[in-house]
Order: sequence, then C-alpha cells, then structure tokens
Amino acid sequence: MTRKTQVGLIFGGNSSEYEVSIMSGHNIYNAIDQDKFDVHPIWITNDGYLASEADSFKVLKDPHYTVQNPYKVANISNLIELANLPEIDVFFPIVHGNLGEDGSLQGLFRILDKPFVGDDVLSAAVTMDKEFTKILAQRAGVPVADWIAIKRFEYDEENNAKCDYAKVSEKLGGDLFVKPSNQGSSVGVHHVTSEKEYREALADAFRYDDKVLVEETIHGTEVEVAVLGNDKPLVSGVGQIINAAGTFYSYENKYDDDSTTTLQIPAELPAEIVEKIRANALKVYQATECSGLARVDSTLRESDQKIVLTEVNALPGFTNISMYPKLFEEAGIPYSELITRLIEIGQERYEHKKTLLHKIG
Repeated sequence: MTRKTQVGLIFGGNSSEYEVSIMSGHNIYNAIDQDKFDVHPIWITNDGYLASEADSFKVLKDPHYTVQNPYKVANISNLIELANLPEIDVFFPIVHGNLGEDGSLQGLFRILDKPFVGDDVLSAAVTMDKEFTKILAQRAGVPVADWIAIKRFEYDEENNAKCDYAKVSEKLGGDLFVKPSNQGSSVGVHHVTSEKEYREALADAFRYDDKVLVEETIHGTEVEVAVLGNDKPLVSGVGQIINAAGTFYSYENKYDDDSTTTLQIPAELPAEIVEKIRANALKVYQATECSGLARVDSTLRESDQKIVLTEVNALPGFTNISMYPKLFEEAGIPYSELITRLIEIGQERYEHKKTLLHKIG
C-alpha cells in the first residue's frame, strides 16, 4: 500500500483575516483527496497560540470553538513547535494577513527544511507590500494607479503636505483611496472625497500598518486572474466583479454570502482585453518572483478600457465564494485537484532548491 503524503494544514492566526483563514482551512480539509493525503490540522488561535491537533479538528467543525492560551506572549509565540512534527511531509499554510503571508511563516518553513504550498519568502514579502508590488509592476511595464506613500514618522496632520487633502488632491485628484500598504482583503481601505474623510481614513489605515498608500481612484470594474505554478505557470481566464453595493470590493463583499456582489466567471469582455489582462497578470507574477500560486487583481478603467494593476494576493482565500478556486474550476481544474496540484508544486520547488544547494555544496 502506497504511503499517503502527510499534510500539515495551518490556519487561523492573529491577523484581521482570522475568520477568512478558518473558512479556507475548513474548505481545504473537506475537499482534499483523502486517497493521497492525510491531513493534520494545525490551528493558530486568534491570540497567537498553536493549538493541539485535537483542538484543531474541533475548530474546523465549529469556528467559534476557543481554547485557553497558556502562554503569556502571543503573536504565534509557540509556532516553533512545528519543528516537533517530523511526520509532516509538506505544510499547507492558509494563514492570511501579517505573519502568515508576508514571508515570516515561509521563512520558518525554510529553516525547518520542509516543503510548503505557496510563494517563497521574497515573493510573499514583496506582494504583501502594495507599494513594492507597484514598483515591480511598473518595472515590468504594467500600469498602476498613481500614488503617494506616507510612513508613520511622516504622519503629521499639521505639518506634512502628504496629510493635507488639498495638497494631495493637486497630484492625485480629489477622488482617492487610502489603504494600509501591508494588509489584505480590503482591510482598512477607504474611498475618500473630502478633507474630513481623508483625515479619518488615514487615522484608521495607520491602525493596521506603519505605511499607508494614497492612490488616485481608477473608475471601472475589478478583474481578477488566478495563476498556478513555478517556472511555467498556468494562467486562468478572467473573472469580473460586479459590485452592486459600493465603490470597491470590500472585505464584506469578498466573504459575506449575502453580499450583493456578483462574480462573473468568465468575464464577458472582448477577447483582446481578456488576453491583455492575462498577459499583464503573468508579467506581474514573474516580476514579483511568485511561485506556487497568486491571484492578480486589476481594474478595467471605464474611460479608456486600460488595465491598471490593483494588487497581487500571494495567498488568496479558499472559501466557498473565493475567486481563485472558482477561476480554476472554470478552467477545468476542480477544487480537489487544485489542492493536489498546489501540494505537488510546493514539493517540486523544494526538491529543485535542494538540487541547487547540493550543486553549490
């Protein structure tokens, strides 16, 4: 009998996207091919405690289940205990937000010398930072919205022109988006058109990050592409977001089953626009040195049909309404097979890196 691959499914975490991670972990656990894989759920609680496997099973069944953290220090303080799981062949992290998808957890996997699903340390870090993503996309020739960045030490409402709505409007226009540079799922993002809104948006965005981006608003519809693979990635078709309740694809739109947002898959767009969106997505995926997977989000500008990059999500959601798995389902790769491919791709990258180290040694 062939030995099954032992998968450590890591979910939860203490970021603002904790609930999304629990939902994603639940879906992956239920859909994984049990003929090929044994799953060991690994729950990082909302206060940063690495729970037991028994408790991890319980929270997958009941997202409201809680346990007491015996550690005084939070912030995934006992995560190093992952080193005590020699039976795990490959880790599947679905920890959204800071520490989970910014390169930190990926660095730990590298130290543990274990294969893992998703992007490596560098690509995880640069795609988590929206400004670095913009810079790399520009270098690759992909259009981005014009922006300014405000660091926390610059955050002075009285003495810094970047905090003055009138001054910023001279450069970017009066219709703006304010967002933390290192958050996902539209957390802390605000659409502003006045001085009062701008001040409130900056204050809220700085609750989540030490760097905040202020961008010109690109009026149009959001279009998304899923990418899968390492050196020769597979690019999905295009999905379009029809948002009936607001000016942008908010956190609630993404993860609320009762949302008025519609995901149109495939997007009903001219073939040449679809191919341009897909080509741009591949350019950005490669420019940011992604591997494994990513979802590339852009805006199709209403005025001239120009495709403007929004962001790269190197660890997209896997809930029952998430765009990434739905796009590959449309491309002929069902959810269960997609999970299998992601695991195999992570293992292939690990084996390749081992070969390189062997040659150097």
